[in-house]
Amino acid sequence: MNHSIRIHEHGGPEQLVWEEVPLPAPKPGEALVRHKAVGLNFIDVYFRTGLYKLPSLPATIGMEGAGIVEAIGEGVTEVAVGDRVAYASGPVGAYAEARTIKADRLVKMPDAIGFEDAAAMMLQGMTAQYLLRTTYRVKAGETILVHAAAGGVGLIMCQWAKHLGATVIGTVSTEAKAELARAHGADHVVLTGEDLPAAVKKITGGAMLPVVYDSVGRDTFMPSLDCLAPLGYMVSYGNASGPVPPIDIGVLAAKGSLYLTRPTLASYTAKREDLVAVAEDLFDVVTKGAVKMNVNQRYPLKEAAQAHRDLEARKTTGSTVLLP
Repeated sequence: MNHSIRIHEHGGPEQLVWEEVPLPAPKPGEALVRHKAVGLNFIDVYFRTGLYKLPSLPATIGMEGAGIVEAIGEGVTEVAVGDRVAYASGPVGAYAEARTIKADRLVKMPDAIGFEDAAAMMLQGMTAQYLLRTTYRVKAGETILVHAAAGGVGLIMCQWAKHLGATVIGTVSTEAKAELARAHGADHVVLTGEDLPAAVKKITGGAMLPVVYDSVGRDTFMPSLDCLAPLGYMVSYGNASGPVPPIDIGVLAAKGSLYLTRPTLASYTAKREDLVAVAEDLFDVVTKGAVKMNVNQRYPLKEAAQAHRDLEARKTTGSTVLLP
């Protein structure tokens, strides 16, 4: 018997339905993974609401999971039956007790990392890795801004950036989240509603920032631009408050010849060798203790709707996993 959470039409959390589905057999190049934990991410909300398009409906959403390889298809060499594996890439389908996925999208987990941590770290942790190490390579002595610093990606980025020797400014919505961000490496915290550019100007002595990492989107985009020094990098990688409206690129010139990018994990891990390198870098900082995972919420997979409600209401901190 196999169950998954499926949506038959786009909409609110109530569209997430627990259903019995056939146990798939792996095709050539695929592996069947029995999940031990599934990651919850805001991108799941985008697929549920229709902001991001699904190939067809009904569909099982979810991008991230960890478990054990139960069967492999013809030609698979990347993993073997019994391997402990994790992933964080498309196609969607993680909200299931078991699923098939292309074997070249799986990475083997170190023995020191448990399934819950792996399910919580893959999408968020690999996102933090490419943002900090490739999109803009953070260097010791720099001051950076991380929006949603108490969220899953935010807490990882605060720790990792601190490990790299950076000074971290984080934004959060409550004082409780501010304390959480400070405990994980944020040197300065700015609350939602404060004048962000003014706060950054004060913190940096007017120098402003080389980079802003923004997962919030519409509400923070323009204030973020005003936090950047000339030639600074605006890295917009999420839409928690809604998509960023169309922008006149002349604004980038007027504010100091700024760089703007909208990166995705899929692009940075499209080649298997890049996927493995990003994952191994993440596993390295976690096993060394430089970055600690914060699985602060656990829900039964069948209660995914409640998990989505809490995520959208900003009731969650750190990472959340769904347990089959």
